[in-house]
Amino acid sequence: MQAARPSIFYIDFLRFIAAIAVVSIHVLGPFRYLYGEIPDSEWLAAAGTNSVTRWAVPVFMMISGALLLSSNKVFEWRYYLTKRVSKVVIPFIAWTIIYALVGGFMLDAIYSGDWQSDKALEILTNSPLEPVWYHLWFFYDFIPLYFVIPFLLPLLKQAKPDHIKLALACWLVLLTMHWLKVGDVLQQNLVLYTGYLVSGWYLFNRDNRPQLKLWIIAGVAMLLLNFIGTWYLALEEGKYRSLFMGYKTLNTAVIAGMLFVLAQTYAERIQGKCRALVSLISTYSLGIYLIHPLWLIPVRNLSNGYYDAFMTNWIAIPMLTIIALVLSLFSTMLLVKIPLLKRLVP
Repeated sequence: MQAARPSIFYIDFLRFIAAIAVVSIHVLGPFRYLYGEIPDSEWLAAAGTNSVTRWAVPVFMMISGALLLSSNKVFEWRYYLTKRVSKVVIPFIAWTIIYALVGGFMLDAIYSGDWQSDKALEILTNSPLEPVWYHLWFFYDFIPLYFVIPFLLPLLKQAKPDHIKLALACWLVLLTMHWLKVGDVLQQNLVLYTGYLVSGWYLFNRDNRPQLKLWIIAGVAMLLLNFIGTWYLALEEGKYRSLFMGYKTLNTAVIAGMLFVLAQTYAERIQGKCRALVSLISTYSLGIYLIHPLWLIPVRNLSNGYYDAFMTNWIAIPMLTIIALVLSLFSTMLLVKIPLLKRLVP
């Protein structure tokens, strides 16, 4: 059996901020397409937050690439399948079933209180083609990457630095083409998301401090582009546009890279209780990702008034994000103490 990799705090910090960002994206979800139906400032609170948090899933992918592709141990397929792949596949299958059952209670995305077995069965039957719940899409793209990693390992160990830089440059071109909707032959999810694995590995295994200022300039520029661009398109077209919200686009990749390098450079300065909190949420980040939509079912029903209780979305979105995060954290910590259920939240 292979020994567990010791904790690397800046990786924990990246998981921490990515978990918060994912929850906030789902908290603000009901307001994205309400431009013109609610006050502009309330819409901007949601759309603006959305525009500067879309890096969350790519950061999770970069972390996987950084850790799994940097292993110097001999690759053992049995260990890899039973300890690595199963850690993602088993929770995915289990929560697909759970959310399909929950879906039997839903009517137009609102909890009805009346469970319909035929609807739950239909949702589950369609699960090979589409996620049963909005956040589970991640696994449809993430699990295949686990079968790319064993082939990348020997390639990256043998590749020369210039070859790797060229491959990453080609990936950035493909991301830009996908963003601008130019061509589609090579822009499949597996190719574009594999780039996040390699970029995470690349940044993890080098000193990025000499390029820190460049990363900050590029990353902040992309964040401003996302925020201002989303607002501008809404004003021009009279509706919400997701042009700047993609995961497989240059702007998102640059922001994710900036955050990776910033965490790598400065995260060790976090000490005391804040450091302990970061490590705690990092440890249970996958469970938080899987569970938090359950807590958001009543929240996202606008008629329940959870957002209104905070008077403005500028306060409601961060506060409800924190509340959902804490409830999901405690739920995960509880589940891991139950032997039959702890594999649902690894």
